[in-house]
Amino acid sequence: MLKNKIQEFISKQPSWLFVVYASLAAFFTYSCMYAFRKTFTVATFDEQFFLGIHYKIWLISSQLIGYTLSKFIGIKLISELKPENRSKYILVVIGIAQLALFLFAVTPSPWNIIWMFFNGLPLGIVWGLVFSYLEGRKTTEILGAAVSVSFIFASGIVKSVGKFLLINTQLSEYWMPFTTGAIFTIPLIISVWLLSKVPNPTADDITHRTVRLPMTKSARKEFLSKFISILFPLTLIFVFLTVLRDIRDNFAAEIWTELGMGSTPEIFTTSEIPVGVGVLVIVALMVLYKNNLKALNMSLGFVAFGFIINIATTILYNMELISGIVWIITVGFGVYLGYITYHALLFERFIATFKQAGNIGFLFYLSDAIGYLGSVSTFMAKNFFSPNISWVSFFGTLNIYLSFFGILLCIFTYVAIQKKLLKYELK
Repeated sequence: MLKNKIQEFISKQPSWLFVVYASLAAFFTYSCMYAFRKTFTVATFDEQFFLGIHYKIWLISSQLIGYTLSKFIGIKLISELKPENRSKYILVVIGIAQLALFLFAVTPSPWNIIWMFFNGLPLGIVWGLVFSYLEGRKTTEILGAAVSVSFIFASGIVKSVGKFLLINTQLSEYWMPFTTGAIFTIPLIISVWLLSKVPNPTADDITHRTVRLPMTKSARKEFLSKFISILFPLTLIFVFLTVLRDIRDNFAAEIWTELGMGSTPEIFTTSEIPVGVGVLVIVALMVLYKNNLKALNMSLGFVAFGFIINIATTILYNMELISGIVWIITVGFGVYLGYITYHALLFERFIATFKQAGNIGFLFYLSDAIGYLGSVSTFMAKNFFSPNISWVSFFGTLNIYLSFFGILLCIFTYVAIQKKLLKYELK
Protein backbone atom coordinates (compact mmCIF):
# COMPACT_ATOMS: atom_id res chain seq x y z
CA MET A 1 0.00 0.00 0.00
CA LEU A 2 2.77 2.44 0.96
CA LYS A 3 4.67 1.56 -2.21
CA ASN A 4 1.59 2.31 -4.34
CA LYS A 5 1.13 5.68 -2.63
CA ILE A 6 4.77 6.63 -3.23
CA GLN A 7 4.56 5.59 -6.88
CA GLU A 8 1.34 7.58 -7.28
CA PHE A 9 3.01 10.63 -5.75
CA ILE A 10 6.02 10.36 -8.09
CA SER A 11 3.80 9.88 -11.14
CA LYS A 12 2.02 13.15 -10.40
CA GLN A 13 5.23 15.17 -10.46
CA PRO A 14 6.38 17.14 -13.55
CA SER A 15 7.90 14.92 -16.23
CA TRP A 16 11.37 16.45 -15.82
CA LEU A 17 11.34 15.62 -12.10
CA PHE A 18 10.33 12.03 -12.85
CA VAL A 19 13.18 11.75 -15.36
CA VAL A 20 15.69 13.03 -12.81
CA TYR A 21 14.41 10.68 -10.12
CA ALA A 22 14.24 7.53 -12.26
CA SER A 23 17.58 8.28 -13.96
CA LEU A 24 19.43 8.72 -10.68
CA ALA A 25 17.84 5.67 -9.07
CA ALA A 26 18.75 3.44 -12.04
CA PHE A 27 22.20 5.01 -12.46
CA PHE A 28 23.24 4.50 -8.84
CA THR A 29 21.79 0.98 -8.69
CA TYR A 30 23.73 -0.23 -11.71
CA SER A 31 26.82 1.74 -10.70
CA CYS A 32 26.91 -0.03 -7.35
CA MET A 33 26.71 -3.39 -9.15
CA TYR A 34 30.03 -2.60 -10.82
CA ALA A 35 31.76 -2.67 -7.43
CA PHE A 36 30.95 -6.38 -7.27
CA ARG A 37 31.96 -7.13 -10.85
CA LYS A 38 34.79 -5.01 -12.21
CA THR A 39 37.11 -4.14 -9.32
CA PHE A 40 39.32 -7.22 -9.61
CA THR A 41 40.41 -6.16 -13.11
CA VAL A 42 42.50 -3.32 -11.66
CA ALA A 43 44.88 -5.94 -10.23
CA THR A 44 47.51 -7.23 -12.65
CA PHE A 45 48.48 -10.54 -10.95
CA ASP A 46 51.95 -10.27 -12.47
CA GLU A 47 53.79 -13.40 -13.57
CA GLN A 48 51.00 -15.77 -12.55
CA PHE A 49 50.09 -18.51 -14.99
CA PHE A 50 47.96 -21.65 -14.91
CA LEU A 51 48.15 -24.30 -17.65
CA GLY A 52 50.06 -21.86 -19.84
CA ILE A 53 47.41 -19.13 -19.60
CA HIS A 54 47.93 -15.92 -17.64
CA TYR A 55 46.05 -16.01 -14.33
CA LYS A 56 44.20 -12.74 -15.02
CA ILE A 57 42.93 -14.04 -18.35
CA TRP A 58 41.64 -17.07 -16.44
CA LEU A 59 39.83 -14.80 -13.97
CA ILE A 60 38.30 -12.54 -16.62
CA SER A 61 37.32 -15.48 -18.81
CA SER A 62 35.86 -17.41 -15.87
CA GLN A 63 33.73 -14.44 -14.88
CA LEU A 64 32.75 -13.73 -18.48
CA ILE A 65 31.72 -17.35 -19.05
CA GLY A 66 29.44 -17.11 -16.03
CA TYR A 67 28.23 -13.69 -17.16
CA THR A 68 27.65 -14.97 -20.70
CA LEU A 69 25.73 -18.00 -19.44
CA SER A 70 23.65 -15.59 -17.39
CA LYS A 71 22.86 -13.67 -20.56
CA PHE A 72 21.62 -16.85 -22.26
CA ILE A 73 19.50 -17.58 -19.20
CA GLY A 74 18.29 -13.99 -19.35
CA ILE A 75 16.98 -14.45 -22.91
CA LYS A 76 14.19 -16.48 -21.33
CA LEU A 77 14.15 -15.13 -17.77
CA ILE A 78 14.17 -11.40 -18.55
CA SER A 79 11.96 -11.61 -21.63
CA GLU A 80 9.33 -13.41 -19.50
CA LEU A 81 9.90 -11.15 -16.49
CA LYS A 82 6.92 -9.98 -14.46
CA PRO A 83 7.26 -6.79 -12.36
CA GLU A 84 6.79 -8.36 -8.93
CA ASN A 85 9.84 -8.62 -6.67
CA ARG A 86 12.32 -7.12 -9.16
CA SER A 87 14.07 -5.15 -6.42
CA LYS A 88 14.47 -8.28 -4.29
CA TYR A 89 15.94 -10.14 -7.25
CA ILE A 90 18.55 -7.40 -7.71
CA LEU A 91 19.70 -7.61 -4.09
CA VAL A 92 19.72 -11.41 -4.05
CA VAL A 93 21.80 -11.86 -7.20
CA ILE A 94 24.33 -9.20 -6.15
CA GLY A 95 24.51 -10.79 -2.70
CA ILE A 96 25.42 -14.11 -4.35
CA ALA A 97 28.13 -12.33 -6.35
CA GLN A 98 29.59 -10.83 -3.15
CA LEU A 99 29.64 -14.26 -1.51
CA ALA A 100 31.60 -15.54 -4.51
CA LEU A 101 34.15 -12.72 -4.01
CA PHE A 102 34.57 -13.79 -0.37
CA LEU A 103 35.17 -17.39 -1.43
CA PHE A 104 37.60 -16.12 -4.08
CA ALA A 105 39.59 -14.36 -1.34
CA VAL A 106 39.80 -17.35 1.03
CA THR A 107 40.49 -20.04 -1.60
CA PRO A 108 44.14 -20.48 -2.70
CA SER A 109 45.00 -19.65 -6.31
CA PRO A 110 44.62 -20.97 -8.93
CA TRP A 111 41.70 -22.94 -7.50
CA ASN A 112 39.84 -19.73 -6.71
CA ILE A 113 39.35 -19.15 -10.43
CA ILE A 114 36.07 -21.08 -10.24
CA TRP A 115 34.56 -18.48 -7.88
CA MET A 116 34.81 -15.79 -10.54
CA PHE A 117 32.45 -17.92 -12.64
CA PHE A 118 29.92 -17.86 -9.80
CA ASN A 119 30.52 -14.13 -9.39
CA GLY A 120 29.60 -13.45 -13.02
CA LEU A 121 26.72 -15.94 -13.22
CA PRO A 122 24.16 -13.92 -11.20
CA LEU A 123 25.34 -10.43 -12.24
CA GLY A 124 24.32 -10.80 -15.88
CA ILE A 125 20.68 -10.63 -14.82
CA VAL A 126 20.98 -7.21 -13.16
CA TRP A 127 20.85 -5.09 -16.32
CA GLY A 128 17.55 -6.55 -17.45
CA LEU A 129 16.04 -6.12 -13.99
CA VAL A 130 17.09 -2.48 -13.81
CA PHE A 131 16.13 -1.54 -17.37
CA SER A 132 12.70 -3.13 -17.02
CA TYR A 133 11.80 -0.12 -14.86
CA LEU A 134 12.73 2.28 -17.68
CA GLU A 135 11.67 0.87 -21.05
CA GLY A 136 8.57 1.72 -23.03
CA ARG A 137 8.44 5.42 -22.07
CA LYS A 138 8.58 8.63 -24.10
CA THR A 139 11.71 9.50 -22.12
CA THR A 140 13.42 6.11 -22.38
CA GLU A 141 16.35 7.61 -24.34
CA ILE A 142 17.19 9.91 -21.43
CA LEU A 143 16.59 7.23 -18.81
CA GLY A 144 18.50 4.62 -20.80
CA ALA A 145 21.40 6.96 -21.49
CA ALA A 146 21.63 7.84 -17.80
CA VAL A 147 21.83 4.25 -16.62
CA SER A 148 24.03 3.21 -19.55
CA VAL A 149 26.74 5.76 -18.80
CA SER A 150 27.17 3.91 -15.52
CA PHE A 151 29.13 1.48 -17.73
CA ILE A 152 31.67 4.27 -18.09
CA PHE A 153 31.60 6.24 -14.85
CA ALA A 154 31.09 3.32 -12.47
CA SER A 155 33.76 1.19 -14.08
CA GLY A 156 36.26 3.99 -13.62
CA ILE A 157 35.19 4.87 -10.08
CA VAL A 158 35.27 1.34 -8.66
CA LYS A 159 38.64 0.72 -10.30
CA SER A 160 40.00 3.90 -8.73
CA VAL A 161 38.71 2.72 -5.34
CA GLY A 162 40.25 -0.71 -5.86
CA LYS A 163 43.58 0.72 -7.00
CA PHE A 164 43.59 3.12 -4.04
CA LEU A 165 43.07 0.21 -1.65
CA LEU A 166 45.93 -1.74 -3.25
CA ILE A 167 48.34 1.20 -3.08
CA ASN A 168 47.41 2.65 0.32
CA THR A 169 46.40 -0.36 2.42
CA GLN A 170 47.76 -3.80 3.16
CA LEU A 171 44.98 -5.54 1.24
CA SER A 172 46.05 -8.25 -1.17
CA GLU A 173 44.83 -8.44 -4.73
CA TYR A 174 42.55 -11.27 -3.61
CA TRP A 175 40.76 -9.42 -0.77
CA MET A 176 40.47 -6.07 -2.55
CA PRO A 177 37.40 -7.01 -4.69
CA PHE A 178 35.40 -8.24 -1.67
CA THR A 179 36.33 -5.16 0.36
CA THR A 180 35.28 -2.81 -2.42
CA GLY A 181 31.96 -4.62 -2.69
CA ALA A 182 31.42 -4.23 1.05
CA ILE A 183 32.02 -0.47 0.77
CA PHE A 184 29.23 -0.18 -1.83
CA THR A 185 26.67 -2.43 -0.10
CA ILE A 186 24.73 0.27 1.78
CA PRO A 187 24.59 2.63 -1.26
CA LEU A 188 23.29 -0.35 -3.27
CA ILE A 189 20.44 -1.06 -0.86
CA ILE A 190 19.37 2.59 -0.82
CA SER A 191 19.52 2.85 -4.62
CA VAL A 192 17.45 -0.31 -5.15
CA TRP A 193 14.81 0.95 -2.71
CA LEU A 194 14.54 4.21 -4.66
CA LEU A 195 14.36 2.32 -7.97
CA SER A 196 11.51 0.15 -6.68
CA LYS A 197 9.37 3.29 -6.34
CA VAL A 198 9.51 4.16 -10.05
CA PRO A 199 5.89 4.11 -11.38
CA ASN A 200 4.79 2.06 -14.38
CA PRO A 201 4.57 3.59 -17.90
CA THR A 202 1.57 5.84 -18.49
CA ALA A 203 -1.08 5.42 -21.17
CA ASP A 204 0.64 8.19 -23.13
CA ASP A 205 3.95 6.28 -22.96
CA ILE A 206 2.26 3.16 -24.31
CA THR A 207 0.69 5.14 -27.17
CA HIS A 208 4.08 6.45 -28.31
CA ARG A 209 6.24 3.37 -27.70
CA THR A 210 3.82 0.37 -27.75
CA VAL A 211 3.00 -1.82 -24.81
CA ARG A 212 5.85 -3.90 -23.36
CA LEU A 213 4.83 -7.46 -22.55
CA PRO A 214 6.54 -10.67 -21.41
CA MET A 215 7.60 -12.81 -24.40
CA THR A 216 6.92 -16.55 -24.49
CA LYS A 217 9.16 -19.02 -26.30
CA SER A 218 6.88 -19.03 -29.35
CA ALA A 219 6.79 -15.21 -29.36
CA ARG A 220 10.59 -15.06 -29.32
CA LYS A 221 10.85 -17.54 -32.19
CA GLU A 222 8.32 -15.58 -34.23
CA PHE A 223 10.17 -12.34 -33.58
CA LEU A 224 13.50 -13.85 -34.69
CA SER A 225 12.10 -15.38 -37.87
CA LYS A 226 10.42 -12.09 -38.79
CA PHE A 227 13.47 -9.86 -38.28
CA ILE A 228 16.49 -12.15 -38.74
CA SER A 229 17.75 -10.13 -41.74
CA ILE A 230 18.09 -7.10 -39.43
CA LEU A 231 18.97 -8.78 -36.14
CA PHE A 232 21.87 -10.81 -37.55
CA PRO A 233 23.99 -7.81 -38.67
CA LEU A 234 22.88 -5.80 -35.62
CA THR A 235 24.12 -8.58 -33.33
CA LEU A 236 27.42 -8.89 -35.19
CA ILE A 237 28.00 -5.14 -34.83
CA PHE A 238 27.29 -5.45 -31.12
CA VAL A 239 29.83 -8.28 -30.86
CA PHE A 240 32.50 -5.96 -32.31
CA LEU A 241 31.56 -3.20 -29.86
CA THR A 242 31.58 -5.61 -26.92
CA VAL A 243 35.02 -6.99 -27.78
CA LEU A 244 36.54 -3.51 -28.08
CA ARG A 245 34.82 -2.29 -24.94
CA ASP A 246 35.87 -5.34 -22.89
CA ILE A 247 39.53 -5.10 -23.88
CA ARG A 248 39.63 -1.40 -23.02
CA ASP A 249 37.75 -2.03 -19.78
CA ASN A 250 39.11 -5.33 -18.46
CA PHE A 251 42.73 -4.69 -19.39
CA ALA A 252 42.77 -0.98 -18.58
CA ALA A 253 45.41 -1.60 -15.90
CA GLU A 254 47.74 -3.20 -18.44
CA ILE A 255 47.03 -0.56 -21.10
CA TRP A 256 47.66 2.37 -18.74
CA THR A 257 50.83 0.70 -17.44
CA GLU A 258 52.14 0.30 -20.98
CA LEU A 259 51.33 3.97 -21.58
CA GLY A 260 53.30 4.94 -18.46
CA MET A 261 50.41 5.75 -16.12
CA GLY A 262 50.01 2.51 -14.17
CA SER A 263 50.64 4.06 -10.74
CA THR A 264 47.96 6.76 -11.07
CA PRO A 265 44.68 5.47 -9.53
CA GLU A 266 42.63 8.48 -10.61
CA ILE A 267 43.37 7.85 -14.31
CA PHE A 268 40.66 5.14 -14.30
CA THR A 269 38.08 7.80 -13.40
CA THR A 270 39.39 10.97 -15.05
CA SER A 271 39.76 9.25 -18.42
CA GLU A 272 36.10 8.21 -18.36
CA ILE A 273 34.50 11.54 -17.37
CA PRO A 274 34.71 13.20 -20.83
CA VAL A 275 33.62 9.94 -22.46
CA GLY A 276 30.58 9.56 -20.23
CA VAL A 277 29.48 13.18 -20.43
CA GLY A 278 29.85 13.35 -24.22
CA VAL A 279 27.94 10.12 -24.88
CA LEU A 280 25.22 10.97 -22.34
CA VAL A 281 24.47 14.33 -23.96
CA ILE A 282 24.37 13.00 -27.53
CA VAL A 283 22.24 9.93 -26.86
CA ALA A 284 19.85 11.71 -24.46
CA LEU A 285 19.13 14.40 -27.07
CA MET A 286 17.54 11.71 -29.23
CA VAL A 287 14.43 11.98 -27.06
CA LEU A 288 13.68 15.08 -29.19
CA TYR A 289 13.10 12.80 -32.20
CA LYS A 290 9.44 11.84 -32.04
CA ASN A 291 9.60 9.85 -35.27
CA ASN A 292 10.76 6.35 -34.35
CA LEU A 293 12.12 5.47 -37.80
CA LYS A 294 14.22 8.63 -38.01
CA ALA A 295 15.57 7.95 -34.54
CA LEU A 296 16.37 4.34 -35.49
CA ASN A 297 18.26 5.46 -38.59
CA MET A 298 20.08 8.12 -36.59
CA SER A 299 21.13 5.53 -34.03
CA LEU A 300 22.80 3.49 -36.77
CA GLY A 301 24.54 6.68 -37.84
CA PHE A 302 25.86 7.13 -34.29
CA VAL A 303 27.29 3.60 -34.29
CA ALA A 304 28.98 4.11 -37.67
CA PHE A 305 30.35 7.50 -36.58
CA GLY A 306 31.81 5.90 -33.47
CA PHE A 307 33.62 3.35 -35.63
CA ILE A 308 34.98 6.15 -37.85
CA ILE A 309 36.33 7.92 -34.75
CA ASN A 310 38.04 4.69 -33.67
CA ILE A 311 39.83 4.25 -36.98
CA ALA A 312 40.88 7.91 -37.30
CA THR A 313 42.24 8.29 -33.76
CA THR A 314 44.07 4.95 -33.84
CA ILE A 315 45.83 5.99 -37.06
CA LEU A 316 46.73 9.35 -35.49
CA TYR A 317 48.14 7.60 -32.42
CA ASN A 318 50.17 5.18 -34.55
CA MET A 319 51.59 8.19 -36.40
CA GLU A 320 52.46 9.73 -32.98
CA LEU A 321 50.29 12.77 -33.72
CA ILE A 322 48.29 12.38 -30.50
CA SER A 323 49.24 11.09 -27.04
CA GLY A 324 48.25 7.76 -25.56
CA ILE A 325 45.79 9.29 -23.09
CA VAL A 326 44.05 11.29 -25.84
CA TRP A 327 43.83 8.11 -27.92
CA ILE A 328 42.31 5.99 -25.14
CA ILE A 329 39.78 8.69 -24.22
CA THR A 330 38.77 9.32 -27.84
CA VAL A 331 38.52 5.65 -28.72
CA GLY A 332 36.50 5.18 -25.55
CA PHE A 333 34.07 7.81 -26.82
CA GLY A 334 33.80 6.06 -30.19
CA VAL A 335 33.21 2.63 -28.67
CA TYR A 336 30.74 3.80 -26.04
CA LEU A 337 28.85 6.00 -28.49
CA GLY A 338 27.90 2.81 -30.31
CA TYR A 339 27.64 0.58 -27.25
CA ILE A 340 25.33 2.89 -25.29
CA THR A 341 23.30 3.72 -28.39
CA TYR A 342 22.33 0.04 -28.47
CA HIS A 343 21.34 0.01 -24.81
CA ALA A 344 19.55 3.36 -24.60
CA LEU A 345 18.19 3.97 -28.08
CA LEU A 346 18.52 1.48 -30.90
CA PHE A 347 16.53 -1.49 -29.56
CA GLU A 348 13.93 0.81 -27.99
CA ARG A 349 13.24 2.54 -31.31
CA PHE A 350 13.47 -0.74 -33.24
CA ILE A 351 10.52 -2.20 -31.31
CA ALA A 352 8.60 1.09 -31.55
CA THR A 353 9.23 1.44 -35.31
CA PHE A 354 7.86 -1.99 -36.16
CA LYS A 355 5.19 -1.78 -33.41
CA GLN A 356 6.05 -5.13 -31.90
CA ALA A 357 4.43 -6.16 -28.62
CA GLY A 358 7.40 -7.47 -26.69
CA ASN A 359 10.26 -6.12 -24.63
CA ILE A 360 13.82 -4.92 -25.00
CA GLY A 361 15.11 -7.53 -22.56
CA PHE A 362 14.96 -10.25 -25.21
CA LEU A 363 17.04 -8.25 -27.71
CA PHE A 364 19.50 -7.09 -25.03
CA TYR A 365 20.20 -10.54 -23.73
CA LEU A 366 20.42 -12.19 -27.14
CA SER A 367 23.03 -9.65 -28.25
CA ASP A 368 24.86 -9.60 -24.92
CA ALA A 369 25.17 -13.37 -24.77
CA ILE A 370 26.79 -13.58 -28.21
CA GLY A 371 28.85 -10.45 -27.56
CA TYR A 372 30.47 -11.85 -24.44
CA LEU A 373 31.21 -15.12 -26.21
CA GLY A 374 33.13 -13.00 -28.69
CA SER A 375 35.07 -11.36 -25.86
CA VAL A 376 36.09 -14.65 -24.23
CA SER A 377 37.17 -16.02 -27.61
CA THR A 378 39.25 -12.90 -28.29
CA PHE A 379 41.05 -13.08 -24.92
CA MET A 380 41.93 -16.73 -25.46
CA ALA A 381 43.12 -16.05 -29.02
CA LYS A 382 45.38 -13.28 -27.70
CA ASN A 383 46.87 -15.61 -25.09
CA PHE A 384 47.59 -18.52 -27.45
CA PHE A 385 48.32 -16.85 -30.80
CA SER A 386 49.85 -13.49 -29.90
CA PRO A 387 51.03 -13.64 -26.27
CA ASN A 388 54.03 -11.38 -26.89
CA ILE A 389 52.05 -8.54 -28.44
CA SER A 390 51.39 -5.72 -25.99
CA TRP A 391 47.79 -4.91 -25.08
CA VAL A 392 48.20 -1.45 -26.61
CA SER A 393 49.27 -2.89 -29.97
CA PHE A 394 46.65 -5.64 -29.87
CA PHE A 395 43.87 -3.19 -29.02
CA GLY A 396 44.98 -0.74 -31.71
CA THR A 397 45.10 -3.34 -34.48
CA LEU A 398 41.77 -4.90 -33.50
CA ASN A 399 40.25 -1.44 -33.34
CA ILE A 400 40.95 -0.69 -36.97
CA TYR A 401 39.76 -4.03 -38.37
CA LEU A 402 36.58 -4.39 -36.30
CA SER A 403 35.64 -0.75 -36.83
CA PHE A 404 36.06 -1.05 -40.61
CA PHE A 405 33.80 -4.11 -40.83
CA GLY A 406 31.43 -2.49 -38.35
CA ILE A 407 30.89 0.44 -40.71
CA LEU A 408 30.06 -1.92 -43.57
CA LEU A 409 27.57 -3.78 -41.38
CA CYS A 410 25.89 -0.51 -40.39
CA ILE A 411 25.29 0.24 -44.07
CA PHE A 412 23.99 -3.30 -44.66
CA THR A 413 21.63 -3.02 -41.66
CA TYR A 414 20.25 0.32 -42.85
CA VAL A 415 19.37 -1.21 -46.22
CA ALA A 416 17.79 -4.25 -44.52
CA ILE A 417 15.60 -2.00 -42.37
CA GLN A 418 14.35 -0.03 -45.40
CA LYS A 419 13.51 -3.26 -47.23
CA LYS A 420 11.63 -4.62 -44.24
CA LEU A 421 9.66 -1.38 -43.91
CA LEU A 422 8.78 -1.47 -47.61
CA LYS A 423 7.46 -5.00 -47.14
CA TYR A 424 5.33 -3.84 -44.22
CA GLU A 425 3.95 -0.90 -46.22
CA LEU A 426 3.11 -3.13 -49.18
CA LYS A 427 1.01 -5.27 -46.86
